[in-house]
Amino acid sequence: MLSDELIEQILSALPNKRIGVLGDLFLDRYLDLDATLTEPSVETGLDAYQVVRVRSYPGALGTVINNLAALGAGQIRPVAFYGDDGEGYELQQALAQVPAVEQKRGLLVAPSRRTPTYTKPILVGAGEQPRELNRLDIKNRTPTSRAVEKILLEYLDATWKEVDAWIVLDQVSEPNCGVVTDRVRERLAELAGAEPDRFVLADSRERIREFRNVWVKPNEREAAAYPGGPAAFARSLGRHVFQTLGERGIDLYAPEGTLMHVPAYPVVGPTDIVGAGDATSAGIACAVMAGATYEQAAAFGNLVASITIQQIGVTGTATPDQVRERWRRVNGEST
Repeated sequence: MLSDELIEQILSALPNKRIGVLGDLFLDRYLDLDATLTEPSVETGLDAYQVVRVRSYPGALGTVINNLAALGAGQIRPVAFYGDDGEGYELQQALAQVPAVEQKRGLLVAPSRRTPTYTKPILVGAGEQPRELNRLDIKNRTPTSRAVEKILLEYLDATWKEVDAWIVLDQVSEPNCGVVTDRVRERLAELAGAEPDRFVLADSRERIREFRNVWVKPNEREAAAYPGGPAAFARSLGRHVFQTLGERGIDLYAPEGTLMHVPAYPVVGPTDIVGAGDATSAGIACAVMAGATYEQAAAFGNLVASITIQQIGVTGTATPDQVRERWRRVNGEST
């Protein structure tokens, strides 16, 4: 499905492409804890872990952004919100380090919302492999206000035709508590229905079946929740369904009922699958923007993910040089 020429076609096209990203922007905060410095708390007697480094990255939709930027997308246009809080400031600073991200339009600072945050304590030292402890989550568990929705809808309308493709990430499990509310999803369906050739790839933890007029990327559990399964889902959407299968790759369902299996690329050694789905989404969208077929796009998404999952203790990305090197390796192994 992939070839040397196609890999170069995709990578060389990306600096001239603009992509919109719509969805839930999180802060990924890693706390590196030195196990050799752990001391008992005088007050409780419990272990007091000592933080020796704090690493902050854009997460959730930000992971998609990181991957698009690493691959070389020319401009990334986010439509999202974050809170007027300390985590929002950290997120803003982290986004400023990501090339090609437009921060002046499309990003709403919403005082009524908290900045969703995944805090990940990583225990290191004492001659052991780094170990992630229980994650601490900050999320909004009350509905997004109509006022915030109104601004997001205005941002979506203003950005819609200014980009070559879209990736949508509905990360928040609680209904209507994130960016992709019912009203935002309905407006997206209207825009995509009016322009069926504009590639829009949606991913959702809990509500993938509620999207219309877009391409979707569910996992097996999410696809099975649609009545009739992924084949019926593709027919109803009139778009392809990219069903991800983890280490087995992607099953690609076409609206006319055909199924093509796109195998994953083998990986040797330790892996960390956090963010693999977002890396796959970025790879698929980049390939489609560059003129690849859906089958080729699925293969390119698999290739990108095979790079990111080998980056341990951080949500990985793949640069053009890493893509070329990985392709040379797997292509050499397969010939």
